[in-house]
Formats: sequence, structure tokens, C-alpha cells
Amino acid sequence: MSFRIGNGCGFWGDNLDAPILLARDGRLDVLTLEYLAELTMSILALQKERDPEAGFAGDFLDVLARLAPIWRQQTQLKIVTNAGGMNPSACARRAHDVLKKHGLTKRIAVVSGDDLMPNLDRLLQKGHPFANLDSGEPLATVRSRVVSANAYLGARPIADALSLGADLVITGRVADASLTVGPLMHHFGWAWDDWRLLGAATVAGHLIECGAQATGGLWCNYQEAPDLANVGYPIVDVEADGAFVLAKPPNTGGAVNIETVAEQLLYEVGDPAAYLTPDVVADFASVSLTQTGPDAVRVVTTRGKPATDSYKVSIAFRHGYAASGTLVVFGPEAAAKARVCGDMIAKRLERAGALPRRFLVEALGTGSCVPGVLANLAPHPQPNCPGARGNDPPEIVLRVTAQDERKEIIERFSKEFAPLVTSGPPGVTGYTSGRPSVREVLAYWPALVDMKVVTPQVQLFDN
Repeated sequence: MSFRIGNGCGFWGDNLDAPILLARDGRLDVLTLEYLAELTMSILALQKERDPEAGFAGDFLDVLARLAPIWRQQTQLKIVTNAGGMNPSACARRAHDVLKKHGLTKRIAVVSGDDLMPNLDRLLQKGHPFANLDSGEPLATVRSRVVSANAYLGARPIADALSLGADLVITGRVADASLTVGPLMHHFGWAWDDWRLLGAATVAGHLIECGAQATGGLWCNYQEAPDLANVGYPIVDVEADGAFVLAKPPNTGGAVNIETVAEQLLYEVGDPAAYLTPDVVADFASVSLTQTGPDAVRVVTTRGKPATDSYKVSIAFRHGYAASGTLVVFGPEAAAKARVCGDMIAKRLERAGALPRRFLVEALGTGSCVPGVLANLAPHPQPNCPGARGNDPPEIVLRVTAQDERKEIIERFSKEFAPLVTSGPPGVTGYTSGRPSVREVLAYWPALVDMKVVTPQVQLFDN
């Protein structure tokens, strides 16, 4: 008997209707909702710092309220989500209130233990350096500015929560694919050292973790995906041997084919033969894809390897302040005028003794996001733009970004955009949105920690 898992959310900010439509039409056993990324954890850390009852993905509560009528009809449905973010217990309390308001009694389990902040100094003293995976620097160099440190837990506590009878599992930071691996391990009773099956489950989780990216979103041939506005979110129909079919609900837009699945398979992957997770080292090079019907691809994974003895750790630390401002520059030589504007801002800040440590000028539309790419393109005629020749676009969005440890420097920077409208080159507009907002910057510090010092916890929510 196959087991159906669908993912209705690929990140915090994804389509709010997708989980509802997927649960309604997907004939699911489990609905997963994936909200977290490194940036998200930083945002949630600041929220929890300001309010001890915050720090989770608030969109989940709105989704849960809308799911209530469907859940009342589909009593077999389980929901697994990492919406708990930095505060899964608070999220569970709020979720309980939502379900109670809609007359639903569901058993809620909380998975925690990923938050290392309470023990961070003790771990550092015991010789765990939390060295930066990119630079090799020890965490001690920024310890005083650290605001969060979370290990990426695996699938076992999710499976344990389901074994306790949970209908809704709310986690903190877990590996994205583990949201799918946990329910599969629980349902099929696979052994935790069966690396091939764990690898197959991880492939399934990885393919659906980003939502519509597997069903036509971001597809290189997106023009061939009909009705992307109504794109269906992915479902894996998994067999006891680990093979599965990836599909989407009927009468939805998008596309499921070997290209869409292969693109997602290799999304955010370093070594395809060694995709590291806390559950297994998945071998994506052993995966075979077969189109078995319209919008249906069969996926078979033949190899997996034992997991490493470390958890990845996502650490956020304070890194000063930043602001970004934009203006529209139009007319002949728009790109050159935009760069003049950026240079004027820099010179005025330098004159005032307020030049930020980091300062970036981008003329969006000239290839600033992908330096060197547009320079290799052949010139194109612009018949409707007098005075524009070759790759000289008729309008540009000027974006200037500044970052500095000193808040007052960034506040001064934010006041230098509007004056350009009358003191800069002709054709500057778009200033009516006000001054750029100054925001605190949290930087990302990737690290590893020995699994032995992290204790995942599962607790049934007390109704």
C-alpha cells in the first residue's frame, strides 16, 4: 500500500492558497509545510528577542485555520511542519487555540532540542569551536554578537512524535527533507540503518521541499507549463520498497516531467553523489527518472551511505546596519546617469565624514546582478526609444546599498537619495516612496557540531 505525502509550502512567504488546495484535492496521508531558511531563522530570532511568545512562522496559523474544515473531513490526515522556527512551543500553543476555536481536537507534538544557545558557551568551553565552514574562523571571534544557533535535526524525532499518536508535528530547525523522511520511516517501519531506503526517502523529501519548483516553477522551459497561476504543488506516492511517483493534483497548472524533477533534484546540491543530511548521505547519482504518464515521474534510488557524525548548525550574529535605496533614471544614457548618481551619493557621504564601510552601486538593467553577462550579448535595436543605441537601455533602476557597524552612518546614507531629483542628472524619478529604511543586519555563520552533544526532544502538547 503506497503512502502519499504532499508539500504545500516551500518557504515562509509561499502561496497561502497552496496548502489548502493540496490538502483538499491531493488525497494525502501527510501534508508537510516547510517554512525555514537561514534568513528566516535570523528574522525569527529577532522577533523572539523582542517578544518571548514570538519567533515562529505566523503564516502557519492562518493556514491552519483555513485547513480546519478539510481536516474535519479528512480525519486520517497528518500535518508535519517546521513552522515552529525559534519557538515551537509557542507555535504549538497558538495552533491549539486555532484548532479549539474551530472545534477540532488534534494531538500536537513539539520537536525541539535544535536551539543550542542555552548551552553555547558550555560547548565552546568543552572544545567545540563551531568553526565557520567557509573561513575556518572559530566562533569565539563573534561570540559576543551571536543571537541564535540552531542544529539541523533529522527525521527520527518526527517519526517518534508520530509514533506517540501526534496528528500535528511542529518542529524547530530540522533538515528540510526530514519533514518527509520522518513520516515515511514511521509508516513503513524502515530500519534506521537501511541507507538505501533512507536515501530514497531523502530524495523524495528533497524533491518536494521547495513546493512548486518540482511542478513547473523555475523550470527552464516554463512557457510549456500551462497555467502557472494555478500551479499544483507536489505529491510523492511512495511504495514500501522506496520507489515513488512524483505528481500533482488533477486539474492544476504547471508540469511534472523529467526536466522539472531533475532540475529540483540538483537544486542547492554540492556533490550529487554525497548529499549530506543528518539522516543519511543520499546518493543522487544513483537516481533514475522515468516518465510514467502525464505529469507523473517515477523515481528510483539505488544507493545511500551512512550519515556523518555531525549536525550542521546555522548561527546568526549581529553585523551592524544596512539600507538600500532605489531611484528610476530614464532617457538617453540612462545607465551612465545612474552611475553618476551613485558616485554623487558616495562623494557627499565622504564629504560629511559618513562614508559607509561597505557601499554598492547597481544599475539594474545593465547586468549588475550578473556582471559580464550582458557585455557578451549582441546589441539590439530599440526603435521606440530615440537616442538609445545598442545595449543602452532607455531606463534604469539605480539601487545603492550601504552597510556599516554604525547606525548613524546608515541613517545619514538614507537621506542622500531625494536630493538627486533636483541636483543630479536629468531623468531621475521614483523618489516618492520615502527614505530607505535602516535595518539591523544579521550575518550567517555555518558550522558543524558533534551529534553526541545535541539531544532532540519530543513532547506531546498538554491540552
